[in-house]
Amino acid sequence: MEETHADTVGFIGLGNMGSVLASNLVQAGHPVVAHDIAGPGRVPAGARYAPTVAEVARQAAVVVLSLPDGTASEQVARQIAAAPGRQATHVVDTSTIGTGAAQAIGALLAEHGVSYVDAPVSGGVSGARARTLAVMYAGPDDACAHVLPVLAGLSDRRHRVGSRAGLAQAMKLANNFLAATALAATSEAIAFGLSAGLDMGTMLEVLNASSGRNSATDDKFPNQVLTGRYAAGFSNSLMAKDVRLYRHAVEEISGDPEIGALVAAVWDRFAAAAPGADFTRIFGFHQELLRKTSSPM
Repeated sequence: MEETHADTVGFIGLGNMGSVLASNLVQAGHPVVAHDIAGPGRVPAGARYAPTVAEVARQAAVVVLSLPDGTASEQVARQIAAAPGRQATHVVDTSTIGTGAAQAIGALLAEHGVSYVDAPVSGGVSGARARTLAVMYAGPDDACAHVLPVLAGLSDRRHRVGSRAGLAQAMKLANNFLAATALAATSEAIAFGLSAGLDMGTMLEVLNASSGRNSATDDKFPNQVLTGRYAAGFSNSLMAKDVRLYRHAVEEISGDPEIGALVAAVWDRFAAAAPGADFTRIFGFHQELLRKTSSPM
């Protein structure tokens, strides 16, 4: 059995984002023990592999989650809570799971004496590698103070947004809704401009010097679309999920999100047409829609 260390950080979920975050922790000097459902192939250099979630909970005091949805986070939280010989006392959840799921998982873990810090991230895989990723976190004062060294290991940019689980999720959902809206709207606008005879580079130059500037014109289009890379590292299916979570949260708290419903429909259609595609490929999706519906000018 592996030796345990008081400062060992556990990491569960080594997808596109999780593998980089786990690597950041290693590079920051934390001993890391990691688990992924796909096996040891994604474990970053310098980290140890654990064959089960329970083994991570036995070896690490703080366990970080980077999982696709609330169902996965809840399943892992239950395994952590029930782990024999559990050393884990704190869970940091970087997944985007929605406000209700975060509250439920926080309550579940609290019943077993485990503190929960809701800490979704924004900035993409490139932001994770550059340590410019925004970590939005919420939780009780003592829990946040305890996991702060781990949060600092994840990224240089951290923003505490509240004292209870769910508030960081609300912040992340609002952020992703705006990002999703900007990318979808910019894709339609650029596709329109190209069909009218404009050059994409020229459009971006003007937009970024004008009132149309947004995260898509400033980052996604210059770095992913104009270059033809389409490798932002975030899928359309995950963005569609996040926008649905936003819409559901708004409906629960304050009523019908008219714009949210429209944006959710766009992303659902794109995800259904090309499941798992990089989310920046929504530009091509809009181009194809315009080709089918427009007539030559």
